[in-house]
Amino acid sequence: MSDAAGVGPALRTLPPALEAGTLRIVPLGGLGEIGRNMAVFEIGGKLLIVDCGVLFPEETQPGVDLILPDFSYIEDRLDDVVGLVLTHGHEDHIGAVPYLLRLKADIPVIGSQLTLALVEAKLQEHRIRPYTLTVSEGQIEQFGPFECEFVAVNHSIPDALAVFIRTEAGNVLHTGDFKMDQLPLDGRITDLRAFARLGEEGVDLFMVDSTNADVPGFTTAEREIGPVLENLFGQVRKRIIVASFSSHVHRVQQVIDAAHAHGRFVCFAGRSMVRNMAIAAKLGYLKVPDGILVDIKNVDDLPDDRVVLMSTGSQGEPMAALSRMANGDHRITVGKGDTVILASSLIPGNENAVYRVINGLLKLGADVIHKGNAKVHVSGHAAAGELLYCYNILRPKNVMPVHGETRHLIANGKLAQQTGVPASNVLLTDDGSVVDLVDGRARVVGAVECGFVYVDGSSVGEITDADLKDRRILGEEGFISIITVVNRTTGKVVSGPDIHARGFAEDDSVFDEIKPKINQALEEAVMNTTDHTTYQLQQVVRRIIGTWVNRRYRRRPMIIPVVLEA
Repeated sequence: MSDAAGVGPALRTLPPALEAGTLRIVPLGGLGEIGRNMAVFEIGGKLLIVDCGVLFPEETQPGVDLILPDFSYIEDRLDDVVGLVLTHGHEDHIGAVPYLLRLKADIPVIGSQLTLALVEAKLQEHRIRPYTLTVSEGQIEQFGPFECEFVAVNHSIPDALAVFIRTEAGNVLHTGDFKMDQLPLDGRITDLRAFARLGEEGVDLFMVDSTNADVPGFTTAEREIGPVLENLFGQVRKRIIVASFSSHVHRVQQVIDAAHAHGRFVCFAGRSMVRNMAIAAKLGYLKVPDGILVDIKNVDDLPDDRVVLMSTGSQGEPMAALSRMANGDHRITVGKGDTVILASSLIPGNENAVYRVINGLLKLGADVIHKGNAKVHVSGHAAAGELLYCYNILRPKNVMPVHGETRHLIANGKLAQQTGVPASNVLLTDDGSVVDLVDGRARVVGAVECGFVYVDGSSVGEITDADLKDRRILGEEGFISIITVVNRTTGKVVSGPDIHARGFAEDDSVFDEIKPKINQALEEAVMNTTDHTTYQLQQVVRRIIGTWVNRRYRRRPMIIPVVLEA
């Protein structure tokens, strides 16, 4: 397999100028991670973007709300962007659209009916009115030098599309997220007949979902969840709370169906759940029996055995409805006899947050059902068996696994080789890698700068990795401030040091024994150096107390020394 840009250090060089007749592909997110999916295609001086999603922060990124793709590669070329194609409506594929359109609001946004409805609702909150084009499977549209044909694929959200991109340099098939459920709830299967036709035409580069590439066999059908939910609903005598992604229309449909079968009302909990399901119902993707929905304000007026709450927070997000219920700060009170069903997968990195929510719910007396102890979730991504079918149907010349952590990308690349794709034509790349396609051959030609862009409250891109490191130190090791006043003429300490600690779990009096050493070191520094600066004196203080704290308490707190000269 061809080296990824992060594997071979030589490939971290900037790519050469793009030659005429060559298609350049630059993934700006989604490789080596689950989220932030975004790829930029360039030919003839024009750019086409496929997907623009977010990545959700881990515990090592305190205070961060979202992580965006790095737009710096294209931000001075936004006038060259002929379109933004969205494969489906999940946050890891559409969540960063508002931040891109903040830079240029009139970039054409292309997607299916449901995808664009979800995007438009999101953009309305950002006061952006986009220029959109609704497309459906089988439709072909021209965007500058790119001819795009859209293909139906099955996923855990309705209306997902793959896109086949024709250019003078060759053809690229980008699957987006997909699986091959043969009995989907909406009857809309992945169009393998179209895949076969495109394979006959010739797929020069196959960019394929890798999330379940290391899972053998085939992904379980979504409709197998329905009987499990109905059985559970029949056993529970109090409230039922089901947590899932706020865009998982098929899962919500099965919850509604099970609730209706057992005479229960359904209440949506969580702003995004309420918004997305209202959109899905309005467009006909969600079938809601008359009178089954109730407002959360009226839930307490109903008997416990008549209520099902459909909630956000299946990934342990701190501000989502389920997490707040577990913490006891939501209007819905969870208690003994209630049943909580986590009808979702565990996104890598969220495990601790999810288990914290589960433990909180169990302490409140609730029963918690999850995919570990019942079949209440199936994946929306193709497993190894399905991917092998795709490779054999398409017979691509080159393969570039996308959407997945490194282990997923490698597993997907091995599947491609098993079906006859030469190892040299399997490109294991990472974010920022630059791939050129010409004369039927794709190869990595360099890399561009591609870091994390953090959204923290209203600030975008202002928080750095150094800031996050400081936050982690403050959270884990504590904070010590030292204020000292030194006589500039005599070099004597005339005030202090005043030492105050926070998050150190020790009384400030423990620092009494180190104060004389700080004073002695300061006075020696002043007397021995005629042209000293306050910064140099502060570093002396930092070194003395830092060494002492480390030796005495095995801690490395943040130390803020302030030395004033009088």
